[in-house]
Amino acid sequence: MAGQTSGAVARTGNNPFLRAVAAISSLAGWISAGMIVSAVLITCQMIWIRFVMNGSTIWQTEAVIYLMIAATLLGLPYVQRLRGHVNVDLIPLALPRRMRKGLAVLTLSLSILVVGVMLWYGYEFWHFAWARGWTSDTIWAVRLWIPYLAIPVGFALFLLQLVADLVALILDIDTPFGLEDA
Repeated sequence: MAGQTSGAVARTGNNPFLRAVAAISSLAGWISAGMIVSAVLITCQMIWIRFVMNGSTIWQTEAVIYLMIAATLLGLPYVQRLRGHVNVDLIPLALPRRMRKGLAVLTLSLSILVVGVMLWYGYEFWHFAWARGWTSDTIWAVRLWIPYLAIPVGFALFLLQLVADLVALILDIDTPFGLEDA
């Protein structure tokens, strides 16, 4: 809602932990972007094979689906670092700084809890696929632990970025909700 939050990036100051997490999140963003570019190129190749060469495709559709899902999950920490997630700041704008910080600590703590649960169950799901040798029911028969690995990795990186955001907030390196005092 407020124009102050557009373009805000999580501040790191000179804190080595925050700088390391920012670098990891940025790397995850680049990897995510590479996966999207790969998915687009594979889609173009699939279109060429099917409609120009009049051939059949085996692995392309499944690969594109897995790449796009993995790009979404691995892109979570980067988007969080850039403050790109949906943020309705009507309530934080109405609060004084001290209450705004308390609300930010509460929301970050709850977010860490929820993402931690998602990480736990995502790891469990990935481990089932790995331990039981699950494969997809397609001709390609990809070992499902490979694409499912994006679930725990993506949520672990997202959790790490959320913890860094909470640390930055508590140490007064970053402002609550990226809002400056008026």
